[in-house]
Formats: sequence, C-alpha cells, structure tokens
Amino acid sequence: MDRNADAPWSKFDPEAYVDANYRTPLDVDLLIVRLMRDHFSRCLDGTGRYTVRGVDVGAGANLYPALAMLPWCEKVVLLEYAEPNVEYLERQTAPGGLDGVWDAFWDVLHQAPAYQGVDPRARIGEVVRVERQNLFDLDGHRRWGLGTMFFVADSMSECPEEFRRGVRCFMNALVDGAPFAAAFMKESVGYQVGAERFPAYRVNEDRAWESLAPYCDGLEIHDLNHLVREGHDGMLLALGRRNSTTAAP
Repeated sequence: MDRNADAPWSKFDPEAYVDANYRTPLDVDLLIVRLMRDHFSRCLDGTGRYTVRGVDVGAGANLYPALAMLPWCEKVVLLEYAEPNVEYLERQTAPGGLDGVWDAFWDVLHQAPAYQGVDPRARIGEVVRVERQNLFDLDGHRRWGLGTMFFVADSMSECPEEFRRGVRCFMNALVDGAPFAAAFMKESVGYQVGAERFPAYRVNEDRAWESLAPYCDGLEIHDLNHLVREGHDGMLLALGRRNSTTAAP
C-alpha cells in the first residue's frame, strides 16, 4: 500500500497536469466552479468584502479554488507540499502572472454578483500567498474563515487512515461557521502526471460523508458522474460549513 511519503512529489509536473486537466476546460470543472460559487455566495453575501482569511489546502496546480475565494478574502494562503507546484503557484500569483488558462473559470464565477467588479489578476497578486507545507503538519489551530481542498486527501495515498487524517487536518484548520468546498475523485485507483504515477484512496460517497460529517453543518455531497480519465468512477463535491466540534489534529 503506497503511503503519502512514498509518492514522487518532487517530480510532479504542474505544466503536464494543467495541460491534461485545465488547458481545455472540462464541463465537470465548470460545474464544480458554479456549485462552489453559489455555495460561497449563499454563505457569505452578508459578509463585508475582503474581511475573511481563506486557505486552499494542497493547492497543486489548480487556481480556480483561489479565484472562487477572492470576493471575500483579505488574504488567501495556498498550502502546497510538492516543490514544482509551489514554484508554479508562485509564478501564477505574482503580479500579472495569472495564465489565461484560468479565464474560462473566472467567466463562470463572474456570473454571480459578488465577483463582478473584482479584477482577478490584480486581486490575486495582492492577497494570495503560497506556503510550502504538508497537510499533515497543520497544527489544528483553527484560523481560516473560508477553505477549499480539491483532490488532495484522496489523491496522496492509498491508506484509509491517511485519507481520514487529511480530511481531519483540513477541517481543523477552519473556524466555526467557515464555508468550505472539498472535492474527491470517486473510486480512483491512482493517476498519471507526466512520467510519474501517484497513489489514490478509493473514496466513495459514504466514505466522504463519514469523514466530513462530524465537523459539518449543512453538509451536502454532489455525486458528479463525469469521467475525465480511466481509473475512477466520477467526482464528488462536498459543500458545507464548519461546526463547533473540537477534534485533535
């Protein structure tokens, strides 16, 4: 059983990942962005602009979760462990560095009123910061008022204990009432990025629900029956708000 520490993270190819997954926007990603946009808008419409601190845990080479948080956040931290992804994110979040590949996702976000009037390239350069950190090293100090975790806890290990620990560490980073979005590849048996193979845990809707429900109010899980490659059965998108449960990291 491959664990997180066994994966070749130093060889992760972010450009190959973006080319395979985002260069041509997939319908399922655009749907995920719309559902996340509407969830955040429902939860935060009464919140003053730029008053929340947001976090994307295990950001990888994906910028659309950070874009989805921009209307409300005074600061967004992208936590990422793989050094090639850290370097990619630093380039993308530098002033004027955001690649045009992300415009299609912003176009979906921009359809909601909260996103209108936000200049994503200017704003992302002002408030988004990249930090190299392992998800498992989150200390449990609940500090963020908005959070995302996309294809992380399920896409770093084959070990069920590490999957549950990853979900727990993410949820324990959020303050009471914080809206969140988390996505999982359903029943994934692993995935290829460039020349390297990476492990995955075979999460399904029941396992996602069991891992998240103790920490959530208003949890909803969308089973998105979209296949983007061989070796999985679709995608799961979990939306909710952090409750007041205290749990050890």
